[in-house]
Formats: sequence, C-alpha cells, structure tokens
Amino acid sequence: MAFTTNNLSPYPKLAINNGIFASRPFLTSFFPSKSFLGTSSFSAGSLSFAINHRSSSRPHINGSRSSSTVFRCFSLKPELSVSSDGHGSHGASAERVVVLVIGGGGREHALCYALQRSPSCDAVFCAPGNAGISTSGNATCIPDLDISDSSAVISFCHEWSVGLVVVGPEAPLVSGLADDLVMAGIPTFGPSADAAALEGSKNFMKTICDKYGIPTAKYQTFLDASAAKQYIKEQGAPIVIKADGLAAGKGVTVAMTLEEAYEAVDSMLVEGVFGSAGCQVIVEEFLEGEEASFFALVDGENAIPLESAQDHKRVGDGDTGPNTGGMGAYSPAPVLTKELQSVVMESIILPTVKGMSMEGCKFVGVLYAGLMIEKKSGLPKLIEYNVRFGDPECQILMVRLESDLAKVLLAACRGELKGVSLKWSPGSAMVVVMASKGYPGSYEKGTVIRDLEEAEHVAPSVKIFHAGTALDSDGNFIATGGRVLGITANGKDLEEARDKAYQAVEEINWPGGFYRKDIGWRALSSKAIC
Repeated sequence: MAFTTNNLSPYPKLAINNGIFASRPFLTSFFPSKSFLGTSSFSAGSLSFAINHRSSSRPHINGSRSSSTVFRCFSLKPELSVSSDGHGSHGASAERVVVLVIGGGGREHALCYALQRSPSCDAVFCAPGNAGISTSGNATCIPDLDISDSSAVISFCHEWSVGLVVVGPEAPLVSGLADDLVMAGIPTFGPSADAAALEGSKNFMKTICDKYGIPTAKYQTFLDASAAKQYIKEQGAPIVIKADGLAAGKGVTVAMTLEEAYEAVDSMLVEGVFGSAGCQVIVEEFLEGEEASFFALVDGENAIPLESAQDHKRVGDGDTGPNTGGMGAYSPAPVLTKELQSVVMESIILPTVKGMSMEGCKFVGVLYAGLMIEKKSGLPKLIEYNVRFGDPECQILMVRLESDLAKVLLAACRGELKGVSLKWSPGSAMVVVMASKGYPGSYEKGTVIRDLEEAEHVAPSVKIFHAGTALDSDGNFIATGGRVLGITANGKDLEEARDKAYQAVEEINWPGGFYRKDIGWRALSSKAIC
C-alpha cells in the first residue's frame, strides 16, 4: 500500500510516494538558514533530488526578492511496461513515474489524492493547485506555473522528469495543451483540442450523435435570435436552451415557460452574456426522467467503464433553483443498473469512440456522459459530453478506486486499455458540496472557514477536498470561489456514507457557506436530512 501522510501538517510538502515527504521542517533541520549557499542532495525511492540554496534574483508575485531553496529531480528508474490488471506492484521491475496534475479545484484535489496512493507514482505535482491540496500533503503545488503557456508546462515537465500529465479542467484541453505536451513526447491523459470539441462545442457533439446514431434529444442550432424563438414557439415549453461553447457550467437554461426560453435566447445571442461561447445556441427537446453520470476511460480505440455516479445540479433542496456545477453526488447510482451500463457502453460510449477515430481525432482521456434515463422508455439518452472527470463526481470515484490510478492512466495514454480492469471498494460514497452564499450568482470572497480538522476527524473514511480555498495572513482557510469544499465519505451503504458526510459538514464553522441537505434523496427512502 502506498505511504500516506498526516493531513494536518501546515507545511507545503513534496509528495513522494515511497515513504518520505520532504516538508519545510525536514529541510530546514538540515539547512536552517536560507542564506546558506551551495548544493546538497537526498533521495526518496527512485527519485534523487539536488537542493540548491541560493539567493534568488527572480521577483516574487508581490515584487520582493528573497533567497530560495530550489529542488531539482535528476534521476528516475527506467520506464517499464504497465500490467493489464490495473494494479500496482512494489517489485523492482515496476514502473514509477512523477505526475503533474493540471488544475486547482476539487476534482484536481481528488486526482492528487488517488495518484498519491498509487504504488507506481513517485511524486505528485499540481499546478496551480490550491491551499487545501498543499496543506493536505496530497501534492506539491506549483502556483507560479502558467498552465495556459504550453512551453512553460513542457519546460517544467522536462526539468522534473515528469512521466505523466493529467489535465483536469476542460479549458486547457480545448486550447490544445494536450496536443503540445504529446508533441513534446510527454505522456498526457486528456484529449487533443479537436477531440475536446465534444465538450467545447455542443453543436459538434450533436453532429457526431446524428452521424453515428447515438441517442440524444431532438434539437436545432441557431445563430439568429428570431429564428430560435420561432422554433421555440413551434415546439412549446418546457424546452432547453444551451450556449454552444464553454460557459463555466452556466450555459444551460431549462425553460419551463416560453418567456423563460425567449429570455435565455436573448441573453446569449443578443446581450452576449457568455461572449463567444454563446454566439450560437442549441435549442433542445426537454427530456423527462432521471439524470445520471457515466464515465469511461478511453485510449483512442478501447474504453473501460468507471463506476456509476449521480450528481445534483440544482442549487436548492428538492432539485429547485438554478443549475450549478454540482452540489453533491453519490456512487454507485442505483438508476444505472448493470444492464443499463451495458446499454450505455454499446449505444453511446463505443459508437462515440469509433466515430471520433473515423473523424480523424482519436479520443484519449475520460469521456463523461451526462445521461437522462427517459421516464417513458427507461433507456438512456445523451444530454452532453464532458471531456474530463466530473466535479464533484470525481471526488467520490477517487475515494472508491482501489486500482493504481497512475498505471491505468498511463495505459490509456499508450493505447493499452484492452484487458485492463478496475477494482473498486464495496459500499457507497457521497460528497456534499459547500458553496459560498449567493452561488451560483454573485458571492462574497474571503469569508473564513474554521474547524476543517475536526470535521475530517469525524470518521476515518471522511476526506475533505478543497475546490476554492486560500490561506489568509493568519493561516485561516478562506473561501475564494463559488463551490469551495467537497465533504466526502465512504460507507457500507449509501445511508452510512450520507450520515458520515453530513456529520462532518455540521462540524465545519463557516457562516458564509451553505449546502444542500438532501444529497442522495433519489436513492434513499427519506427525502431530506433533518
């Protein structure tokens, strides 16, 4: 089993998975003064590090200059093959890699957590990361690395002998980061810019569905507001209006009246609230049923399913209020039976993988299918594709995954997923998202969050993933985003996972935050948690 750390240390650490975590106290015990000049070294597992103590001429963010300690990784064990069972090995022949995770939200924290536990992973970096990732010891955060600058990311990878890059958010994928990294010879889990259009353009996704017979809602695409409104009038309400491009999870309106639909069209095509992302809209049939999330790892030709999950998009209890990026989730999702999962693979995932290959843009990465299990037919239809792990679904999947994540993702990068199987913990997992009051609208930043340590000690299976936090000058966690924390727990069943998650939530002292009290209600007999 991979070495795990004490989550309570306040010091940034270099997360090394072979029994050593280089923290600031560890280093200063050997080098008490940063004014010390020279080079020393230490090793951790298959990694060797040179520590250069020198005065830095590079300005910090605030413009000051100071001396610094620079770590350099200069050796790794040679790469060897990945076994097909998806599990790690501690043997001398096992491949071990340094991994860089791109992103800084709750999804990326969960990926770092799972990668840190991977036996084949020597060290985990996260750029830019966040305060919670850094203080947890799940990864070494690199806040100054500009992830929009491919050349800077490539240079970092070469300098630190990074053997796998995992791209979390959609924006860097759509902008072509994976293309540039692969071109530089760096194994990268994440699709090319062309393949990422499955998420970057809803019209592109719908076109693929039409061409390859993938079941989805009936739709039309419009550039003109008047034409869109005429179509809406003909179809009637309820109806769904979607911005074509990326809109930070806010580009979908489920309009229950014609007036709501007209307003959504005007906001996108006339007022331009989503900029270029909303210059084209998709007007889509309203599907009645139960939503579910389905994830598959793809290597360009082959796909393997992950465990099922179900999230909660609406901001309010009882699935009321506007859509959000997700207020909570649980796994497995009872609505996705084994039979339905097979239908999804055969009718949606595999035709998409084949179609993308035939279109000349093979998909490598994770396909996240947002599904509607139709009430009238009981069969799944594709609502949308995301080309990365969902957030907050990633959090519950990563706490349930028992396979070596780094090894499996490397297999995907190499086109070697055929025959790979994944091992999952029994029981269930749930994540409850805590968000800043006002989200998904305007919200206050900088509110103080306390008692996270106490919350995480509620039960051994509780893990808090940070999505939007920073540290203030007094060392307190503060909220910096809309969705801020993901309180996650495992249990022998969903009820136990729910009870542990909400018990931890109640320990957190954050007057500036809120959360839904009914996560998991569809799968549980009780409709709310008192």
